[in-house]
Amino acid sequence: MLKWRTRQQKVKDAFLHAWSGYKNYAMGYDELMPLSRRGTDSLGGLGATVVDALDTAMIMDIDEIVLEAGTWIENNLQERIANKGQVNLFETTIRVLGGLLSAYHLSGAEHGMVTAKFRGPKPDVYRKIAKDLADRLLVAFTSSPTPIPFSDVVLRDHSAHPAPDGLSSTAEVATLQLEFNYLSDISNDTKYRMEAMKVLEHIKTLSKVDGLVPIYISPYSGEFSGENIRLGSRGDSYYEYLIKVWLQHGRGQNTDLNYLHKMYEEAMKGVRQRLVRKSKPKGLVFVGELPYGIDGTFSPKMDHLVCFLPGTLALGATKGSTKNEALKENLLSFEDLENLKLAEDLMKTCFEMYAVTSTGLAPEIAYFHVDEFAEDGLDGGNKSSEYVNDIIIKQADRHNLLRPETVESLFVLYRITEDKKYRDWGWQILMAFEKYTRVDSGGYSSLDDVTMLPPHRRDKMETFFLGETLKYLYLLFGESTNIPLDKFIFSTEAHPFPINGALKMHDTLQTM
Repeated sequence: MLKWRTRQQKVKDAFLHAWSGYKNYAMGYDELMPLSRRGTDSLGGLGATVVDALDTAMIMDIDEIVLEAGTWIENNLQERIANKGQVNLFETTIRVLGGLLSAYHLSGAEHGMVTAKFRGPKPDVYRKIAKDLADRLLVAFTSSPTPIPFSDVVLRDHSAHPAPDGLSSTAEVATLQLEFNYLSDISNDTKYRMEAMKVLEHIKTLSKVDGLVPIYISPYSGEFSGENIRLGSRGDSYYEYLIKVWLQHGRGQNTDLNYLHKMYEEAMKGVRQRLVRKSKPKGLVFVGELPYGIDGTFSPKMDHLVCFLPGTLALGATKGSTKNEALKENLLSFEDLENLKLAEDLMKTCFEMYAVTSTGLAPEIAYFHVDEFAEDGLDGGNKSSEYVNDIIIKQADRHNLLRPETVESLFVLYRITEDKKYRDWGWQILMAFEKYTRVDSGGYSSLDDVTMLPPHRRDKMETFFLGETLKYLYLLFGESTNIPLDKFIFSTEAHPFPINGALKMHDTLQTM
């Protein structure tokens, strides 16, 4: 207990260091450039780091940062939303809208607390700003000729338009529902849920192959575009939200949403049958891609983004209970057991993507050695790794952006299996972040090449390092009663929302 409390404090210290760099050099900008010590607006200029990091500060109980972030939001965000130009519907929903909504919940607002849990604005400030932002984002749905929303919104004039190629990403249009559903719940206004859920209801009607879908969809025709199938970028969180939106509504208490569970189960069966392979020579289980469709050539390429999947598979199997509880209650179907096994196998692969490199940090993309694909001289640099010949890292893919997906899955796998190795792996990853990405003046940097020592740094600290990566590490090292998985569902940006019907009046306070 003492060891993990000490390690949890290390994560808190890292968050304080990241925030100090952002506060000193980039407060109010979307992101910190830690090497040049300035801010940059790469996400539309809504102060994305402030909003993305707020609920992490709440979960870590850092009252001072909650006050700083909350005060900035109260004084600045409404005006920014009213005056800013183009933003991406997906990024703004998951980072800014999601951050406001989870802050509203974690502040105890829904339970009529007389005194607020944290210093700063009254919780309803977060709800009101979220509602105004969502009202402007809704135009992406309402101006489209089909249920598939346009990808971009101009906030100041309530207009929306498609991406330059006219297409939307399947993952992006299908990863808005947790946020819009929860906003409907707390605002007693069904319009947010209706528009967001129309997307999934529409996708239900489209033809798929074993539940797998292409990564692009047209807002003009409502049909999928192209044949590229993958669980990396533009595909990933479509599959994640199928099961999470179903869980958000109380595991089938709303039988109208059982189609989501069926779509998820069919898709995971499709993943197991069509996309899962083993590497050579040591047999790491990985998920590849079908860039030319079901009948095309298999590619042994796996984005780091795919490392969300072990956690999603485990959550879908036990519905947030521990594995032991689920087995004892005889709650696991054959499909659940298959998915849980795949989750544990993929979790090992995701960790080895870190351990195989010179820095102990994963590349953005890895390829796996199979019969049809091998390249010499492109290993991760750690010659002592058992898997040095299994994992291939191309020159263009060697960067690390401080991504959260692996530690996200470590957190979920630890909570569900109670296997301590997942905590140990998370600690190794944190130590590598500390050794190679910490910037003395404040903040953490991305890296250009994880296979080189010392690694060249990239002048960028993504909002999700504070909003997701450090949050999941903190929860991994902490008590399982803190944001329990059977009472909360985490959005794709790690913002926790309550599961309908799972929380009693006093539960929110006890889980923090």
